[in-house]
Amino acid sequence: MSRFPLPGSGREPGRHRTARLLTVTALVATTVSGLTVGSQNAAAQNDAVAQAAAVPTGWATVVNAGSGKCVDARAAATANGTAVQQYACNSSQAQQWQFAATSSGYSQVDNRADATKAWDITDVSAADNALVQLWAYGGGTNQQWQAVAEAGGAYHFVNRNSGKCLDVPSASTADSVQLQQYTCNGTAAQSFYVNAVDTQQPPGTPDLGPNVTVFDPSTPAATIQSSLDSAFSQQETNQFGTARKAFLFKPGTYSANANVGFYTQVAGLGLSPDDVNIQGAVHAEADWFQGNATQNFWRSAENLSVTPTSGSDRWAVSQAAPYRRMHLRGNLALDDGGWSSGGYMADTKIDGQVNSGSQQQWLSRNTEWSNWTGSNWNMVFVGAKNAPANSFPSPPYTTVDQAPVSREKPFLYVDSAGAWKVFVPSVRTNSSGTSWSSGAPAGTSLPLSDFFIVKPGATAAQLNDALAQGKNLLVTPGVYHLDQTLKVTRPDTVVLGLGLATLVPDNGITAMTVADVNGVQLAGLLIDAGTTNSAQLLEMGPSGSSADHGADPSSLHDVFFRIGGAGVGKATTSLTINSDDVIGDHLWLWRADHGSGVGWTSNTADTGLVVNGDDVTMYGLFVEHYQKYQTVWNGNGGRTYFYQNEMPYDPPNQAAWMNGSTQGYAAYKVAASVTSHQVYGFGSYCYFNVNSAVAAEHAIEAPSNANVRFKDMVTVSLGGTGTIRHVVNDRGGPSNSSTNVANLVSYP
Repeated sequence: MSRFPLPGSGREPGRHRTARLLTVTALVATTVSGLTVGSQNAAAQNDAVAQAAAVPTGWATVVNAGSGKCVDARAAATANGTAVQQYACNSSQAQQWQFAATSSGYSQVDNRADATKAWDITDVSAADNALVQLWAYGGGTNQQWQAVAEAGGAYHFVNRNSGKCLDVPSASTADSVQLQQYTCNGTAAQSFYVNAVDTQQPPGTPDLGPNVTVFDPSTPAATIQSSLDSAFSQQETNQFGTARKAFLFKPGTYSANANVGFYTQVAGLGLSPDDVNIQGAVHAEADWFQGNATQNFWRSAENLSVTPTSGSDRWAVSQAAPYRRMHLRGNLALDDGGWSSGGYMADTKIDGQVNSGSQQQWLSRNTEWSNWTGSNWNMVFVGAKNAPANSFPSPPYTTVDQAPVSREKPFLYVDSAGAWKVFVPSVRTNSSGTSWSSGAPAGTSLPLSDFFIVKPGATAAQLNDALAQGKNLLVTPGVYHLDQTLKVTRPDTVVLGLGLATLVPDNGITAMTVADVNGVQLAGLLIDAGTTNSAQLLEMGPSGSSADHGADPSSLHDVFFRIGGAGVGKATTSLTINSDDVIGDHLWLWRADHGSGVGWTSNTADTGLVVNGDDVTMYGLFVEHYQKYQTVWNGNGGRTYFYQNEMPYDPPNQAAWMNGSTQGYAAYKVAASVTSHQVYGFGSYCYFNVNSAVAAEHAIEAPSNANVRFKDMVTVSLGGTGTIRHVVNDRGGPSNSSTNVANLVSYP
């Protein structure tokens, strides 16, 4: 999804936005700016008489006492020779440093964005005014510093090679002044405060890996805010980076402003959202893209109550950004003044008004609010109390009073005795409103001891061994390369990801297979195709599955698929569902239209979703840019509540995108053998930006059968770039340069 128009695509405005977080397990020894070791002048005497002061052992900011500004890696760069400067503090990783002891009270000072790079005196100079830069650490004395304590809690830093102090030239208070060494003189220009930025986990917190931060009500508000701000500074524009983060709040009341960036989850640890009250904001903005929220993906707000300071909050997002199990004590805006392109809200209560603004499509499932305003192409409401009446296409509201069969996403929580558990909600039938606002939700609590906690560095073999032993998986934030398929064979297994935990299948394997068993729940996962083509990324049930799972269906919650974008990726099919009765609860299957490794012959992918099982139900199904059929539905009794699609942007010409003698492939194909199927709220868009002469004959291909029914459909030619001739078979349309939007109320 990169919704037309796309001003400034790829731009990263602002300063000090780190591109990615690198995990470094070893220091790299290399030649350091012409280093010659052995110069020991005044520093040798300092070794004998000065005592190194204890500085924080974790990541910290270093703030000059004279200017109040932070020591910073210029432009958030990490290359050798990057200037070490002072700059207004902004919580970015470019301003976070770690003092790693070397010997005799000295330390190397590493940058968090690339821990192989350290403070370095250019050309190993011992002279005044020699500049400080980043350089790969190689053990030279010009890269080692002694922290000497001063009265009032500040430090000055003495270089081991020269014996001179880290210094702000001319005691400047300006941004972008490169630091130097200078004869130690006791002035404020050489005095620095060191402030830890990482949070101490509350007592009793299990080891959830390095990318989970847990807060409790005793955590200082300043510490919470600093942690949130630091993460957002890194993740605001980090669309295809590898950093993954989860911030979890134990029950209590907090004052915090959580601006949620890419690959970040902010969630409460109560059994009810009302157990955690954030007084402030939990929001998603589109400032980084000039108000355009069409690329605000891969983030979540979950299981919190929020009392917004201003009375209103904002969740300006598009795909893969659920607002789930939330209680907002105010109003909510779903855009940021620019374009926004389809999102998802579930099990959520809004005390005030929801304003969809520029949202082109949106699904709200099992929600409650005072009122809703706004519409564009299609707003879909399923089991939503106080939803607008069905009125498609004017205004374009599709309203289904009850969700026929649903299951809420499992979630981590801490009970009243302080025990950590995972709550697994029960199946609901014919439901409306939230699962929790009328009392305790129905479901089962599993102790954390039932889970193998997957942390960065874990192998596929370890995960499979845990699954074979009957364990569930709690996958902490990280990117996990798999050299063997994960095999889920036990009924009711839970695989719960935190912080957009990402699975990458290597060497063309399938990332995960699930046996044809009851009640398996997969949640909070991003499956990212590897560079070698996989026949499929996830299989629910083997081919030929036929068992009845109606009493205990398997379900997928916030499970996302990506082909390319972060690099070349290839997969013929993203998701195959062979089992009956599976519930899909917010899925985004995306062949990337922007990012790295993107092109018609590069990130190749035929089909997003193939459904072979019967009685499969989908809520919030987003499938985009695949090169043949986007979705193929072969099973009977299927139901889809909200479907959002973009056809591939990049067919080079019509000949490259032909389905036999038919121009293009449908976005949604129901097989000729299917005798019963229902779709409520359908949208398919074209934007053929490589060759605008390309056309698709129809968006939906379906048999002519009274029990194969579609309600409230829209096709759009975005900016008139390309043509969709018909909505269903030969009915409806066209969408083209003359008529961008075509509506069809029902079929047949």
